[in-house]
Amino acid sequence: MKKFNTSPISGMQELLPDMQVVFNRLKDKIATTFYRHGFQNIETPTIERTAVLLAKAGGDTEKQIYKVMKTAETGSGAEQALRFDHTVPLSRYVVEHLNDLTFPFRVSQIGRNFRGERTQKGRFREFYQCDIDVIGWGELPIFYDAEVISTLVSALKQLPLPNQFYVRISNRKLLNGLLAELNLETHSTAILGIIDHAEKVSASVTLSALQSLGIGEVDIDKVVNFMNLSGSRQEIIPQLRDLGFTNVDYQTGLDELDQVLAMVEAAHPDQLIFADMKIVRGLDYYTGTVFETNVKDCGWLGSICSGGRYDDLASNYTDSHLPGVGGSIGLTRLFDALRDCGAVHASEIKPVDICLIPLDKTCYDQAISLAAKLRREGKSVDLVLTNKKLGDKIKYASKIAQSMAVLGEDEIKAKTYKLRDLKTGAEQIEHF
Repeated sequence: MKKFNTSPISGMQELLPDMQVVFNRLKDKIATTFYRHGFQNIETPTIERTAVLLAKAGGDTEKQIYKVMKTAETGSGAEQALRFDHTVPLSRYVVEHLNDLTFPFRVSQIGRNFRGERTQKGRFREFYQCDIDVIGWGELPIFYDAEVISTLVSALKQLPLPNQFYVRISNRKLLNGLLAELNLETHSTAILGIIDHAEKVSASVTLSALQSLGIGEVDIDKVVNFMNLSGSRQEIIPQLRDLGFTNVDYQTGLDELDQVLAMVEAAHPDQLIFADMKIVRGLDYYTGTVFETNVKDCGWLGSICSGGRYDDLASNYTDSHLPGVGGSIGLTRLFDALRDCGAVHASEIKPVDICLIPLDKTCYDQAISLAAKLRREGKSVDLVLTNKKLGDKIKYASKIAQSMAVLGEDEIKAKTYKLRDLKTGAEQIEHF
């Protein structure tokens, strides 16, 4: 009987070994894709100064961060908290190591982040994110926006998604330019939030939210018409031009969107790539390209990959201009959803390659020697060194290993053993 509650804290994912193997292999596939696309891997500290984390992000983010309490305070020091994403710590990292990095700095980060938000299905307080970013010094050509999206598309193609996925791309400069031309800049934060939540509520709720801002009906119609534009590059770019907005931000955003869509399409001609003006992304540090990725006919999955351009994030820490663009795959939430829909199964992969079962202690030395040889060859090997009956040892092996071998006096004398596949029962003779 338990002496106290040993279940994980709400919002924390905890897997059994056979399922952890599946998770790790998916994570490794993503990491390998990032590596092959030329992204250098780093790890930033899990704990950052609170001032660093909140320099750009505020509002709900400040309410969600986990503050770190030290039990033995040795000095006043700065307040500390657990990071809530990889992007903000990356900006600090780049500023700190500015003179030691080569730019454009292509970087990947795969690790846990923390947000103390209300837990619900598909939303975790501790979660793995798989990020890539490109940081420029002084400038960063629009090409890198497409490069980040294309790399993430390649990574997603390695995952067992239940259906085909599609990428929706927009540019925040379009909305900023539209609002400036309509003299609605004072409402920009509110309108951005309304558009960001438009897919989660009815059209009437969205319309009521816009009306509550005291905006004229003509301007509301223009905003609604803009946000409802969605389709292929060939369809939407002409429609965005035909809206007639001449604001410089709007025109720049339109040109950038056209280029990014074209380049991603060129990299992945078989992929569904759309322009979608409802994509604005909630975080206020995005300044240009923004994108989200969804799985066809799986609205319950939500966005499985997202990101965008942030030209001013590092300005909170330095006078140097360090524009960047990045994106992230939320692996913990995605894995949970894939498990629920049966796209991944624990039974597919056993955690251990080979389980060696010496019959008694007289066989331990040879078993240990063989295990060392197999491990040098790259195999995962478990040695069963208990005093249980042979049947119990074999039962143990069948639960954790893909194959097994029993080592007794005859095998040691012959310097051969039978390696049995625990799935098919097939055996083959191997040499020590």
